[in-house]
Amino acid sequence: MLEIGLKHQSVMRVMDGNTAEYIGSGDMAVLATPAMVALMENAAMLAVALHLEEGETTVGSMISTSHLKPSKVGNSISAIAELKAIEGRKLTFAISAYDGDTLIGEGEHIRFIVNREKFLCKL
Repeated sequence: MLEIGLKHQSVMRVMDGNTAEYIGSGDMAVLATPAMVALMENAAMLAVALHLEEGETTVGSMISTSHLKPSKVGNSISAIAELKAIEGRKLTFAISAYDGDTLIGEGEHIRFIVNREKFLCKL
């Protein structure tokens, strides 16, 4: 059952393949903003995944985030998502990302609960 306060932490290491230089979102070998955002989305998805009905999943709809500090290759990054609001199928999360104990990003993420089969039929 979905309830306010569900939380998950996802972790990744900064590697050559998720740098701004590699992804193309910048030209330096630091954590790419799109990689940080993907980790935040992953945390939100996993925060509620075990509480959905069979055949349901969530899809990202909106994300508003800051990227406050760079992170170098080799560092461990964690993203935390906490479910803050439930409005029917709309789920709103507070999201944050850390390089160790240092806050490197924060914001809000909206996901919608969808039936996986119906969603894929729209392709």
